[in-house]
Amino acid sequence: MRWLIALAALTGAAPALAEDTLALPDWLAVHGQATFTLQGTPGFSSPYLGTNSLRPHERKETIDATLFVGVRPWAAGELWADPEVDQGFGLSNTLGVAGFPSAEAYKVGKKSPYVRLQRLFFRQTLNLGGDRQKVDGAANQFEEQQAADRLVLTLGKFSVGDVFDTNKYAHDPRADFLNWALVDTGTFDYAADAWGYSSGAAAELYRGDWTARLGAFNLSRVSNGTTLERGFQQWQLDGEIEHRHKIAGRDGAVRVTVFRNRGRFGRFYDALALGSATGTTPDTGAVQRRRTRMGVDLNVEQAVSDSVGVFLRAGLADGGIATYDFTDIDRTVAAGAAISGKSWGRGSDTVGVAAMVNAISKEFQRYLAAGGLGVLIGDGRLPHPADEAIGEFYYQWKPVAWGALTLDYQIVGNPGYNSDRGPAHVFAARLHGQF
Repeated sequence: MRWLIALAALTGAAPALAEDTLALPDWLAVHGQATFTLQGTPGFSSPYLGTNSLRPHERKETIDATLFVGVRPWAAGELWADPEVDQGFGLSNTLGVAGFPSAEAYKVGKKSPYVRLQRLFFRQTLNLGGDRQKVDGAANQFEEQQAADRLVLTLGKFSVGDVFDTNKYAHDPRADFLNWALVDTGTFDYAADAWGYSSGAAAELYRGDWTARLGAFNLSRVSNGTTLERGFQQWQLDGEIEHRHKIAGRDGAVRVTVFRNRGRFGRFYDALALGSATGTTPDTGAVQRRRTRMGVDLNVEQAVSDSVGVFLRAGLADGGIATYDFTDIDRTVAAGAAISGKSWGRGSDTVGVAAMVNAISKEFQRYLAAGGLGVLIGDGRLPHPADEAIGEFYYQWKPVAWGALTLDYQIVGNPGYNSDRGPAHVFAARLHGQF
């Protein structure tokens, strides 16, 4: 209840701030958000349970409240700090489904609220010419005029997803889809701590309709861990090419992203061989050595009318080596649409609908069948492996510009790639406010 009161207080203050009753100098920007998510699943077929199984008859909540504080030390330079209060748990302690149903649930759950500095980064924009366009002020973004051709440099602690694999219709679990493998491509094993942030640097070169991006980031010290490497002892390199276009006068974009991870990773074949030789449960953590893991993702967005936009994500990653920092998906295809409420007189409301299929390699299937555990999944056995098939539908009701209530439903077929389990029906309500 304390969290609901705090959320109401935050969102209730938003209109006053939006009307500039609190005047700020040009070199300072302050924004905030708070999001409360309640998610639950009723009963479903669950003939056995493992360490990382999704469990039936659960209800969990999460909340995060973030302050975005920016200062501009000189023209086109921005320094941002994002302290955040977090609390709560994902379903089954954020385990049991590779395409996990809530990207608002971190891999570390806690009963009591705690504070973390999630982002602390510097951004410099070098305008290179071309038409100028106005950019509205928002979280981690000053209001400014940007040139069409520009070089953007970002350095510090931030999310890889702040720069790479973005999508207009599916990329923000506080405002659109909730599922992990919709807000990011499921095979993109991006560098991150347990909260989804890393330290590193990125460069973006905008030229006409094209953008090229390069980034280097620290992996976590241990797989899926809470502490990041320092000095790039284990690292990720990211590259992305984006092309923006118009089809029938409607905006669209195509992005191709590649990643290369280098660190101490475990191979499924080695873990199975060691387990067989010693009579123990296979564990990729026991066979880690210096290796490289790579993957490639396709990300498309396209407006098809004034009120409808569609998107597609697809990805492929090395299925012989265990995922390190994101989730247990080696192949994925996801598609969906976001529909504005203009056609029924609710222009601020949004309906979202999407579906995905996630898959893993045969080696990963054998590893799970022998009792091995992935980053998120592992039922202790896998007698009948199958692809994970997930659908998501949401309705976002936005009565005011600074606040929204979203009702969300997901159906998860073969959670954890196990046809003995599910299908699981997952229901959620999300309350979000921002200024």
